[in-house]
Amino acid sequence: MALLQISEPGKQRAPHQHKLAVGIDLGTSNSLVATVKSAAPIVLVDENQDKLLPSVVNFTKDGEKVVGNAARKMITSDYANTVSSAKRMLGKSIEEVTHEFPALKFARTDDSNVPRIKTCQGDKTAIDVSAIILQGLMSRAEKHLGGPIRGAVITVPAYFDDGQRQATRDAARLANINVLRILNEPTAAAIAYGLDQKSAGTFAVYDLGGGTFDISILRLEQGLLEVIAVGGNSALGGDDFDGLLYEWMLTQIKINNLSQADKVLIRYKARELKELLTAKDQAEISLDLAGQGVNLSLDRVRLNKIIDPLIAKTLNIVTGTLKDAELELDKIDEVVMVGGSTKTPRVREQVQKLFGRKPHTRINPDEVVAIGAAIQADILIGNKPDADMLLLDVTPLSLGLETMGGLVEKIIPRNTPIPVNMGQEFTTFKDGQTAMSFHVVQGEREMVADNRSLARFELGKIPPMVAGAARILVTFQVDADGLLAVTAEEKTTGSSARVVVKPSYGLSEDEIAGMLKDSFANAGVDLAQRMLAEIRLEADALLEALNNALARDADELLSSDELGKIQSAMQELKEVKATDNQEKIKIKIDNLNDISLEFAGKRMNKSINAAITGKKVSDI
Repeated sequence: MALLQISEPGKQRAPHQHKLAVGIDLGTSNSLVATVKSAAPIVLVDENQDKLLPSVVNFTKDGEKVVGNAARKMITSDYANTVSSAKRMLGKSIEEVTHEFPALKFARTDDSNVPRIKTCQGDKTAIDVSAIILQGLMSRAEKHLGGPIRGAVITVPAYFDDGQRQATRDAARLANINVLRILNEPTAAAIAYGLDQKSAGTFAVYDLGGGTFDISILRLEQGLLEVIAVGGNSALGGDDFDGLLYEWMLTQIKINNLSQADKVLIRYKARELKELLTAKDQAEISLDLAGQGVNLSLDRVRLNKIIDPLIAKTLNIVTGTLKDAELELDKIDEVVMVGGSTKTPRVREQVQKLFGRKPHTRINPDEVVAIGAAIQADILIGNKPDADMLLLDVTPLSLGLETMGGLVEKIIPRNTPIPVNMGQEFTTFKDGQTAMSFHVVQGEREMVADNRSLARFELGKIPPMVAGAARILVTFQVDADGLLAVTAEEKTTGSSARVVVKPSYGLSEDEIAGMLKDSFANAGVDLAQRMLAEIRLEADALLEALNNALARDADELLSSDELGKIQSAMQELKEVKATDNQEKIKIKIDNLNDISLEFAGKRMNKSINAAITGKKVSDI
């Protein structure tokens, strides 16, 4: 019997035990992990005091997986086995990513359209790569906080569709992370800036990262922070700035027959040049290409001309999203800048020009999302039980079904607040029809072919009737993470079918299960350490609960002999907890639970008696 569940009427609970939870910003270029410590959010650092973990993984020939700065240094020397910007591949088909990552080689299986990157360690998906990055962040957090992490809030771009959100959750699952919430990045930024603490207002969050762009319009009224409209492009970010610079550099270099290694080096240097011009008006770089030394110089004026078309694209999305929200620019009270690419001076200039006000940049745009996620994680894990923050996100794209003629019937329009549950009735179109197929799609176009396919499933056991007589209710349910489940039910028989949506280019449950099995098989030591930490945590929780219970009720409910047996079992657990023997710790936990079982029963009886004393049966 779990003593932690006992709560007597009119008495305070035991002192709250702080639970370790983190916020993770899984970024295209860099990733971060943050937590709340001593009531203040902090971004956690590695052994070199670096906050940013480059979102790069190198697969070595000896079977190791190198993550972060060390992996980024291998981009030019081992480009075929080094994966960066994997976030841009999440939830996408092989056709969508092949042209975007020319330095990588992809494999396709007969029954799946998931992009699989060929490496010296076998074929890897973007989910594999993202899971490795997440594991690196969690390892950093556990070392810094000194214990296992109970849960994490992981952020995604607001404009991520269902497939991309599912892929993010699958990566977290593969990394053995308890996901408390999938949170939109702009919403996390709003939390970090404390916009939820203001009395009222309308805010715009401009989020330009390495691979994605989002604009979110949020409104605060009476303690409710509501996302009223989102817009964006999940394939537009700093990487695309680098791509334009890369094309410009090719025109300046004028060397024919460049090797793939040379092209990778030029793209790498394009990013370096862009970053140098964040702080300088002019920058120079040197390259060794095809045995020739090349020097290039670029000033900020020229850089602005190169990237202006992409910035203009983001501003067009901003104005379109404001139109969706039925707002004019002058109705925006504050503008918040989020994402590493907003450090580019030209981006800040153009956003300020559009809104006519200086945007917030007080918090480092690289860190703000992770900080907001950490604050939300601290609340969701239960460290702030009295927190009254209420967040309402929205669906970024419409969700619907294919109907006759390849048309789309939208069930949940975009910018609908979530969580949400909406349904619509359909019927059969043939006499005697006993089954119906459903095709779930996402997007804003009218034809199925122009939208994204999410899932297909079938409802059977429909009683044969004349066409149009059957009543099939199809219900779309989107949870707080923005993940979709669809149910179809024939109303006369109750026959139903349900699918938790996985895109056709997402990993199946069997594939995820296999990957989990492989990860456990190849990470026995890590798994053993995690299990040891968790069993120790269980022992600490039991000991703390018993100490509190004994302090309150031992004198009244226990004889000296009963008290001695419990204290002796507690001491045995304390001693074995200091060892590395998981099995012995588990045995002592079970032994202590058995010995204290009667005490738990007495305390529960006492609680019940206190609750009903002086009351009539009709009052209870």
